[in-house]
Amino acid sequence: MSTEVAAYLAAVPQDRKALVNALHEMVLRLYPGAHVDMHYRMPTYRVGDGWVAIANQKRYVSLYTCGYDHIRRFKARCPGIRTGKGCINLRTGDDIPWPELESVVRHAIDHPKPQC
Repeated sequence: MSTEVAAYLAAVPQDRKALVNALHEMVLRLYPGAHVDMHYRMPTYRVGDGWVAIANQKRYVSLYTCGYDHIRRFKARCPGIRTGKGCINLRTGDDIPWPELESVVRHAIDHPKPQC
């Protein structure tokens, strides 16, 4: 892990730090050989052509993928969690569906989109 990623993780506000660290650890547990660097000013986890990224936002933490296909099943199974076109926005009060998030990460990394 680069010093930039370590600095980013250390700077996350206390109210979201546990969630960001848990996401970071989850991705590394699933893909221990992932290359972790800063891309678009957020920690990005790459395996081959697949990737996911984690970002601390003003009011939530986002898990970014490269497209809606990666989060389609999550969105159907977890309608109470806010999503975007290819991201999942987690608030500290959300009941975090860890198994579903693991599925999203696996899909995004194992089925990369060519244009990403």
